[in-house]
Amino acid sequence: MGRQRRVFVPGYPHHVVQRGHNRNAVFVEPADYEYYLANLVEWKAHYEVAVYAWCLMTNHVHLVLAPRVEGQPISALMRRLAARQARYVNRLERRIGTLWAGRFKCSIVDSDEYLLACLRYVELNPVRAGICRHPADYPWSSYRQRVGLPGEHGGRAWLDADPVTTGLGETAAARATAYAKFVAAEIPEGQSARIRAAVQRNQLTGGRRFVDEIERRTGVRIESRGQGRPAGKCGK
Repeated sequence: MGRQRRVFVPGYPHHVVQRGHNRNAVFVEPADYEYYLANLVEWKAHYEVAVYAWCLMTNHVHLVLAPRVEGQPISALMRRLAARQARYVNRLERRIGTLWAGRFKCSIVDSDEYLLACLRYVELNPVRAGICRHPADYPWSSYRQRVGLPGEHGGRAWLDADPVTTGLGETAAARATAYAKFVAAEIPEGQSARIRAAVQRNQLTGGRRFVDEIERRTGVRIESRGQGRPAGKCGK
C-alpha cells in the first residue's frame, strides 16, 4: 500500500515520529535533549497541543500529541521544534546542513483501543533499542513522569493528562502502579508491528469503526493499520 497523506483531527491523539537526516544523531549531549524539551514545553502551549507521551532517542523522536484546535497546530509545532533544533545543532557544530529527514510521520490513534498501547510503545523505545533494561532507567522519555518517579528533565507539571491513564485508578499512586504493571506485561503478538507500520505509512491506529469515524470527520478516505486484538486491560 502507498503512504497516506497526513490527517489531523482536534481532540484525538496523534503518534508522531521524526527522524534525523540519514539516521544521523540529533541528540548527543544532555544539553541537546534539554533544549528540545524546553522548546516542546514552550510551544505546545502556544499552539494548543497536548503532549501525552514523548521519547527522545539519539537519532529520532516519538511524540503522542493531541491538538486542541482546528487547523494544523501539530505541523506548526513540529516545524518550530525542527527548525530550532537544527539551528541549535548547526551553531554548536559550526556547520550548515539538514538535521531532519524530511517531514515527520503521523498516525491518529484510537483512544479506546490503542492509546494505552501506543504510550507503552513510545516509552519502551530505549528498551527495544537495547539502551536500557527498564524504561525507568532512561531519562529522556515520559515514563518516569507518568509513574511518579523523580526526574530533572521536564517534570510532571507539563505532561498533559491523557484520556486512558487517568482512568487506571482513583489516586495518582494507583494510576502509576497500574501503568507500570501494564508496561511490564507481555505485549500481544504483532501489536508493536501494527503501531510502527501505522505511523510509518501515515495511517490510522485503530479498527474499522474508528476508520469510518475519522473518514466522516475529515471527508478523506484513510486506511487502517490496527486490525487485530486491541491493547487489553491494564494488569492482565
